[in-house]
Amino acid sequence: MARTLVISNRKGGSGKTASAVNIAAELAARGQRVLLIDLDSQGHCALGLGLKPGREAPTLHSFMAGHHTLASAIQASAWPGLDLIPGDPLFDHGSGRSGELLLREALASEGLQARYDYIVLDTPPSLDALLLNALSAADRVLVSFVPHFLAGEGVRQLARVLFRVASRGGNEGLRVLGFLPVMLDSRIGLHRQVSQGLAQQFGQARLLPGVRNDIRVAEAFAAGCPLRVHAPHSRAAADYSAAVNHLLARW
Repeated sequence: MARTLVISNRKGGSGKTASAVNIAAELAARGQRVLLIDLDSQGHCALGLGLKPGREAPTLHSFMAGHHTLASAIQASAWPGLDLIPGDPLFDHGSGRSGELLLREALASEGLQARYDYIVLDTPPSLDALLLNALSAADRVLVSFVPHFLAGEGVRQLARVLFRVASRGGNEGLRVLGFLPVMLDSRIGLHRQVSQGLAQQFGQARLLPGVRNDIRVAEAFAAGCPLRVHAPHSRAAADYSAAVNHLLARW
């Protein structure tokens, strides 16, 4: 049975997609069977893996619209053990079927939970059916955040959504696995203050060692490959590897 990890934050620009792609790639490199699902209609997970879905190719969003099964949207990446269900940049967030359990039910009924060891969900910042489906399908939540003033508000908004999902019976077992600061520079006082503020609010044990600011992350997306392939000796690659160590130890 797959472990399902959703990477989320109600604030945009918080490093969710970079974290989703690089954590999924790191897990696959360790011999795990990994399915990365892109619920964000920007579709940037495909860019991070060098994939270019055709205009009529099945996507997560066309599945949500009821056009096909979830499994039919799976695309194999160039890296063993790592598959992707891409997002659709043309998806209208107001369209699609209603219901918060569509993704969860499809993962179970189509055998994807048995087919993979880990399922990693990249999410949009908007509070809509896509985010609610991701949270309803997940076992654990990783909150990726950039440590500046607005980060705390995005995390607090997400915490309210998590409570809503759990309290309404959509996913009573959902738990926060950790908070991952990205684009981190410990020399900047605000970065330290924001990170420690979240640690005090949600628990020091949940604050993961951060991913340092590194231009190699953006370069890897431009090159269409995970960071561990594009720049394996970079500081951000080392940080994502360490983050996965901590996630696995805490799960």
